[in-house]
Amino acid sequence: MTVVRDVPKQLFIGGGWQDAESGRTLSVDNPATGEELCQVADASPADGRRAVEAAVAAQAAWAATAPRARSEILRRAYDTIIARTEDLALLMTLEMGKPLAEARAEVAYGAEFFRWFSEEAVRIDGGMMTAPDGRNRLLVTRQPVGPCLLITPWNFPLAMGTRKIGPAIAAGCTIVLKPAPQTPLTSLALAAILKEAGLPDGVLNIIVTTDAAGVVEPLLRGGQIRKLSFTGSTQVGRILLAQCADTVIRTSMELGGNAPLIVFDDADLDVAVEGTMVAKMRNMGESCCAANRIYVHTSIAEEFATRLAARMAALTVGDGTEPGIDVGPLIDAAGRSKAHDLVRDAVKRGATVLTGGELPEGPGCFYPPTVLTGIAPDSTIIDTEIFGPVAAIRTFDTEDEAVAAANDTEFGLAAYLFSQNLNRALRVAERLESGMIGLNTGLVSNPAAPFGGVKQSGLGREGGRVGIDEFLEYKYIAVPVGA
Repeated sequence: MTVVRDVPKQLFIGGGWQDAESGRTLSVDNPATGEELCQVADASPADGRRAVEAAVAAQAAWAATAPRARSEILRRAYDTIIARTEDLALLMTLEMGKPLAEARAEVAYGAEFFRWFSEEAVRIDGGMMTAPDGRNRLLVTRQPVGPCLLITPWNFPLAMGTRKIGPAIAAGCTIVLKPAPQTPLTSLALAAILKEAGLPDGVLNIIVTTDAAGVVEPLLRGGQIRKLSFTGSTQVGRILLAQCADTVIRTSMELGGNAPLIVFDDADLDVAVEGTMVAKMRNMGESCCAANRIYVHTSIAEEFATRLAARMAALTVGDGTEPGIDVGPLIDAAGRSKAHDLVRDAVKRGATVLTGGELPEGPGCFYPPTVLTGIAPDSTIIDTEIFGPVAAIRTFDTEDEAVAAANDTEFGLAAYLFSQNLNRALRVAERLESGMIGLNTGLVSNPAAPFGGVKQSGLGREGGRVGIDEFLEYKYIAVPVGA
């Protein structure tokens, strides 16, 4: 296919496309068919070192580049991404599985991070004040933190890259990006776009590898990387935090989620069902923000479940490149098995399947939209991030009960609540232990908002006005006042 053929398949280091030192390649497969799309260079630790050396060599010149110049590069890249929406969307659908309509939406969403941070690049500020004793002026500036290692997941191949690359470029940092090996093509296409937009050699370097642990750990312990931004599981995040400790690397961590969704008895059911569909089914449920535990007031639980099951059953499952498809395949066989095992465990413990719940025949990693009710409190699905199109419904009677259940997790990324009572809605939103709240909406992601969680869902924020702060250090200069 043309869009796959046109993407570079090598590592991107120092502004050039290079084979892996070992000559190794990895297979990129289409999860809708199980067929191989292409082979991509598979980096070794030596390739990782070369990428870091290129970033280090480019850092001083890039930090000294005028903010407006950095801004214009991001803006040109934004324009190019928008102009190539169809090709990028198809590329994402082929390597990740999401339907084309969702892929197009991700292109628009992901591109917006470049536009947003192109505007933030020229607004990096500082300040000056008189010391309390009057003897000094206190001059405060902000400077780029230095070479950054950015690690992105497979579920949003474009947006996870732009959300990290955008602020790093805007702040004046150089970058080594390690995308997920399942979906490297979008990242490689993005590198080509940034090179075309005029990004200097060495500012962005991309290494794709099947040996993440072997490549990443030496980079974190080597003393040249000054910032790590990671999106992935909490388990891996803990390991990376420990590795960063030796050289006190600054970190941003967007980790796992176990998002609760609460529907109160005073909710508008039409709004609640629609919002739940968005919160649950965006990206086939393969999102850290996906509604994982759905709590519905006892008095409306049956009607809500019936309506939700009808909506889920009406979705069309299939290859995301085909017209009219609502739900594409999960990323791989392991992801599908995980979702099905969680459903089987819940059913074994007494849950009722209203729709879905059966493995389909044929090729591809498809799983049907599934609705479960009567979830037992000891079901594994309550404590496990599903990452699939499975809606697990439980009931509650009081506000306190709902809040306690929602907060009963080590995670705190996103939460959702539906209520027409403004006082209750704000009260509950403040009590929920989560970094982001969807109030009568199932969508919280926005480039202008600070994305991130609390507890074991991570550290730091991406996007919004604070997103660039993660890539800047404060420097204070004492200036004596002359006689």
